[in-house]
Amino acid sequence: MSQELSDTESTQSLTLVQAVRDGLYTEMGNDDSVVVMGEDVGENGGVFRATQDLVDEFGDDRVIDTPLSEAGIAGTAVGMAAYGMRPVAEFQFLGFIYPAYDQIVSHAARLRTRSNGRFSCSAVFRAPYGGGIHAPEHHSESSEAFFVHQPGLKVAIPSTPYDTKGMLIQAIRDPDPVIFLEPKLIYRAFRDDVPETDYTVPLGEAKVRREGSDVSVFTWGAMTPATMDAAEELAEEEGIDAEVVDLRSLSPLDEETIKESFKKTGRGVVVQEAPKSGGVASEVTATIQEDILLYQEAPINRVTGFDVPFPLYALEEYYLPEPARIKDGIRETVEF
Repeated sequence: MSQELSDTESTQSLTLVQAVRDGLYTEMGNDDSVVVMGEDVGENGGVFRATQDLVDEFGDDRVIDTPLSEAGIAGTAVGMAAYGMRPVAEFQFLGFIYPAYDQIVSHAARLRTRSNGRFSCSAVFRAPYGGGIHAPEHHSESSEAFFVHQPGLKVAIPSTPYDTKGMLIQAIRDPDPVIFLEPKLIYRAFRDDVPETDYTVPLGEAKVRREGSDVSVFTWGAMTPATMDAAEELAEEEGIDAEVVDLRSLSPLDEETIKESFKKTGRGVVVQEAPKSGGVASEVTATIQEDILLYQEAPINRVTGFDVPFPLYALEEYYLPEPARIKDGIRETVEF
């Protein structure tokens, strides 16, 4: 899942979590108004070491260990952003962010509108999300749809180290608040060539990871590698040619790339880790139904988590969409 790079570009081989750190390091070096804040982000380097050694480079006035208060972290970030700083607030797991929901939705997302443009909230709210690492309760949620539903927030979810660094830098520079979710299942699953220099990847642009002609498969986050594996296996074993589209940004959603891919294939599958009901998969499906229904050759299939609380480890692998279940969904759509 590498990115095409210039032959002369100096790169480093990074995991996804290392790309998070590199993105923070790069932009903190570029802009003194960028601060990192959260529980144990300083000396400990964060629960997944995404902020490792940043405090040594930038000091504890820019890498701030906060009390254990998610609402306090988010509220402080909103205040900092209102007065011109660019805070990057870390929440140790997405399942811990709910006490901060009021600050993010009631204040960060509305600040520009409420102040009639006088203030903006250039804040990034980072969190590892998703399951697959045998964590206890509250550590494995995929509740990205909560934030997609809220006007005023952008929601970005990278699936490669290259995109992670570029999208994080872009999120920090964005004048409005960004929910930046990092699929922790693939934090250290593979490496990618990542430029050592400063670069950005635009928010709101999907990426076609695999060209295909039989069916379009839309996904994001940790489901992207699983979907790519399923597509490659189907091509090799059954001759089914699936196009895989990594949405990358869920808000704004790149509707044009979704529609162009579906027009080409006439069949669609959406793969999401989150529960089925009310998820982003439903929004992708509705976009196709409303705008390009006449291209449709088969019902759109959703391959998702189940409408239950995320289970503990004994059932975790059964809950998550994995290549075999994704292949079943693709095959069913193609054979309709």
